[in-house]
Amino acid sequence: MGTTKTAEYSIKELSIAKYAKALSHPARIAILNLLLKKQTCICGDIVDDLPLSQSTVSQHLKELKDAGLIRGNIDGASVCYCIDEKEWIKAQTQMNVLFEKMEVKISKCCS
Repeated sequence: MGTTKTAEYSIKELSIAKYAKALSHPARIAILNLLLKKQTCICGDIVDDLPLSQSTVSQHLKELKDAGLIRGNIDGASVCYCIDEKEWIKAQTQMNVLFEKMEVKISKCCS
């Protein structure tokens, strides 16, 4: 999205879009599932659990970190990643509000 167009959207709309973008790839969902299962994870462990190269996993971790859904702590040569609980709850709340606004009315659906 061009930076000149972002001013036309609310902070909440931009925030939801940021989370949606981060969640838009199955590899990122797999990484989040691993982190949720293990509570913390070193990047090498993630590479061992996924059919992806180190560089690909690193790029997906960067996207998740940029969205604020995960955080990473440097420990020597390794980076230990975990879910950022505060941001996770914020993302969940904002996404839930969006979905709750939607009223599905099958009789008025396009056909």
